[in-house]
Amino acid sequence: MPRPRGRRRICGNPHANYFKPAGIKKCKLEVVVLEMDEFEAIRLKDFEKMDQKVAAKEMAISQTTFHRLLSSAREKIADAIVNGKAVEIAEH
Repeated sequence: MPRPRGRRRICGNPHANYFKPAGIKKCKLEVVVLEMDEFEAIRLKDFEKMDQKVAAKEMAISQTTFHRLLSSAREKIADAIVNGKAVEIAEH
């Protein structure tokens, strides 16, 4: 049985939670869902330019977990941009 997932500290909230390519109707788009912890990892590392150790500590998670979240978020964002998908940030 896997360990229970610990609480992650999320301080930043997105100003918008849905992004889509221009000119394509929402009903015709595939959607990539970005979890709030993935959003926070991107915000801290790429937007706030924090060191990975500091960002992991800020979220109260291990560096390994932080790296996994960051990689997952970047993969989802790249998929959406390259393949013309919408990005939805899940609200928890």
